[in-house]
Amino acid sequence: MAKTEGLLFRQLFESESSTYTYLLADTNTKEAVIIEPVLETIDRDLKLIKELGLSLTVAVIFLVVNTHCHADHITSTGLMKQRVAGLKSAISKFSGATADIHLTEGDNIPFGRHSLTVKETPGHTDGCITLVTGDQSMAFTGDALLIRGCGRTDFQQGCAKKLYHSVHEKIFTLPDECLIYPAHDYLGQTVSTVGEERKYNPRLTKSMEEFVEIMNNLNLPKPKKIDISVPANLVCGVHSI
Repeated sequence: MAKTEGLLFRQLFESESSTYTYLLADTNTKEAVIIEPVLETIDRDLKLIKELGLSLTVAVIFLVVNTHCHADHITSTGLMKQRVAGLKSAISKFSGATADIHLTEGDNIPFGRHSLTVKETPGHTDGCITLVTGDQSMAFTGDALLIRGCGRTDFQQGCAKKLYHSVHEKIFTLPDECLIYPAHDYLGQTVSTVGEERKYNPRLTKSMEEFVEIMNNLNLPKPKKIDISVPANLVCGVHSI
């Protein structure tokens, strides 16, 4: 659970793509942010939001953020905007995707007394960002940094050198105790820390040259949904649905 006083936090899971969705809210004002919502779980997510009393009023800000244009699942952002009045979408300026807000390095996303700060962490894609809570107790790393792993770099503007620098300069410089919440996990792991990943991540503890060699020889099959997910996610997930 979240350590920050007055912060409501929920980690949710979509099993087909092994995607984590994160809900954060101010417990007093009910202003909320949802990160990485998935099309298949939109009803579950909206039901939880209603149950937790995060329904929109004039005073409530509700924002949906995607850390990048995903290739393995379709975001529910577009449909969620149709069902929630006043909902705003946000994604990196460099993602090439449609959104109400295009984010860049250092941008601040406020919700009540809390906020998320944007760190640009390209490498998996050009438009990858990491979102860090104001007290640096939590970081939502998308596909840039996974638990004991990282996002692939062999498609969608991927670049192993960029990813290595992004993680080491933007994420590994956070406090050791900062909790790492990735966009995916395929082994049932839910959270790590900066200190753990800096010490135990089998790829990112290597030199940059070794890391590039590893990433260039993964020989992974392309994501099953890439041909429908990327075009859809470029337009908030509503393409051909």
